[in-house]
Formats: sequence, C-alpha cells, structure tokens
Amino acid sequence: MPDHPVPDLEALKKEAAVRATHLVRSGMRVGLGTGSTAKYAIEELARRIQAGELTDITGVATSEASDTLARSLGLRVEVLDPRPLDLAIDGADEIDPQLNLIKGLGGALLREKLTEIQARQLVIIADHTKVVERLGQKAPLPIEIARFGFLSTIERLRAQLPGGRLRQPGAQPYVTDNGNYIYDAQLPETFDPATLERQLKGTLGVVDTGFFLGMATHAFVAAPDGVRELVRPA
Repeated sequence: MPDHPVPDLEALKKEAAVRATHLVRSGMRVGLGTGSTAKYAIEELARRIQAGELTDITGVATSEASDTLARSLGLRVEVLDPRPLDLAIDGADEIDPQLNLIKGLGGALLREKLTEIQARQLVIIADHTKVVERLGQKAPLPIEIARFGFLSTIERLRAQLPGGRLRQPGAQPYVTDNGNYIYDAQLPETFDPATLERQLKGTLGVVDTGFFLGMATHAFVAAPDGVRELVRPA
C-alpha cells in the first residue's frame, strides 16, 4: 500500500471549478469552456442559479457539447456576438508561470479562443498536474488545420516542428465542431511562444493554434493540500 493516498483528480478539478464560479455575479455574460474540468463549472453555475444564488446569467458556449450541457441544465445560452463577456471559465492542458496556456486537447481551441478573447477576465481551472515550467513540457500543441490539402499543411508544419501527428482516435481523423482537423505538434525545449505562434498562424492551411498567450487573468489550481489562486504577473 502507498504511504500517501493517491489524490482524486476529478475531485480536485471540481473544487477548482467551484472556487472559480464564486467570481460570477448576477447579470453577467459568461463564457462556458469545454472539457472535463469546464463541465464542473457549468454544473456549479446551474446549481447556483437553481438555488437562487445567481440571477440573469447568460452563457456563451465554446463548443456544441458545452452548449448542449448548459441548456440541459437550464442555463440561458446565446451565440457569440461582438459584445464583451464579463468572465469566461475554462480548463487548460498546461499553465506556465506567466499564465500562458496550451489548450485544445479537447478539440475546441478555435471556439474557445474566439470566445475568450472577448472576456474581461479569463479564469482557468485545473488540477496541479497542469502546471509546468515551460509550455510543451507535458502536452503537445494542438493546431487546427483545414481539411482541404491537410497533408500538404502537415508537411509545412513538420518543416517547423518535426515531431507530431494528425489526431486520429479511430479509423478516421478527429473532426472539430468547425469541420477541421487537428495536428498535435511536439514543441522543442527552447522556443519563444509568441514568435512561434506568429510563424504557425502564418503557415498556409493553419486555422489557429492552442497557444493562449496573455489571455488568462486568474487560475484556480487544485492540489491535495488545497486550491491555490494564481494571478497573471503584471
């Protein structure tokens, strides 16, 4: 038997999500993230509304799955429009010390970025395993690419990042809500995220990347010893 109990990551993620929803106030328009961690935030928002703790909350979903979940729980959901969001809550695959992120292992990176760039605050919820010293330390970088000519796009990407593969969980490639494919690239040990982001987005066939740089304002990170709130350095 181990000397210490193995932490329940699902319980930790739920704890972080509950903390994040305490930033939501009545009357807010809230970006609803995607993935196993963001699901807990959507569920907690719905619970607080049903309990009468929050009123007049409007959600903007970052994926079809989150839209369906939110509506099933009775949340009011609107499509994204040019109005700013008060707050967005989402998970992340990696969080560096400056609160730069890698996102997209859940496949919703484009809609997440389009939504969350309009948020006055982007609050990230995660367990402690997502915190890294540098981006790419544990996770690949998801890159959403157009389906047309995707093999040529992959060759252009491999000229910049030799390691990686097309996301293909079964017989066919994974398809995003936008009808695109995802290429999961391996990042080198040393690189400048902002420079690489510009290079990748300038590559023909690339729609967007899973770099979320300078966007997150807060992160609630749950560990066995409690939830830490991280704030982006000034």
